[in-house]
Amino acid sequence: MVEVTASNVKFSAYRADPEGAPKGAVVVLQDVYGVNSDIRQIADGFAAAGYVAIAPSLFDKVKSDIELDAAATDEGKALTEEVGTDWSLEAIQATVDAVKDAGKVALVGYAWGGFLAYTAANKVKGLACAIGYHAEEGILDGMSEKRRIPTLMHFAEADPAIAEADMIQFRARRPDVSAFSYPGANRGFSYKANPAYDAAAADQAMERTLFWISQFVVGQGPVQLKNAGAYALAKTEKKGKKKSEGNDMGPPMD
Repeated sequence: MVEVTASNVKFSAYRADPEGAPKGAVVVLQDVYGVNSDIRQIADGFAAAGYVAIAPSLFDKVKSDIELDAAATDEGKALTEEVGTDWSLEAIQATVDAVKDAGKVALVGYAWGGFLAYTAANKVKGLACAIGYHAEEGILDGMSEKRRIPTLMHFAEADPAIAEADMIQFRARRPDVSAFSYPGANRGFSYKANPAYDAAAADQAMERTLFWISQFVVGQGPVQLKNAGAYALAKTEKKGKKKSEGNDMGPPMD
């Protein structure tokens, strides 16, 4: 555990480092149960994939060492209200700043953390991308605002917190967000220790998440489209020559 400070409030954060030089960093945002074994396991997974992973304990603002289970959901929700969104965003900013020396930073949040990740995408500086899992219904309040950074959302189709009609409306209103839904999956489908764990959905969502992070944190080479190489070569050969009017018909045909 490491210590971070936001607005003169000290809070702990679980940090996992990769072997060798990091590709970048991933800030993992907790749900209403705190930085428990599920969140730590997810952070460890990102570290194993080559990133510095850090999960701030946002409940520390009001009470430290909080790890809850499903039986204490109401207690967790009460704590999120007491902590509030404004200070949470300040804490997220401080956490991002604490790991930015590792490279570009991605933000991944779960449930309440998914809502915070979606909100932070437009408010926190220094983020390369944001990803939210089974986010709270609060994201619907801000769905009219265009995203400032690449944003990916994972929805569970059987999640009682967000109706299917709301998911459809979200997609329609926010075409700039990559949003995936998982048939039959329920809230908490990505947690291995959760009764709602869905291995197929969890694996597919993580594959998409890691690809997303690799694109915007690590960076990928340009995609070679069909005929792109031949067209580029033709354009290069023409460079320096006077271009005849109307002779550029685009990429060569097969």
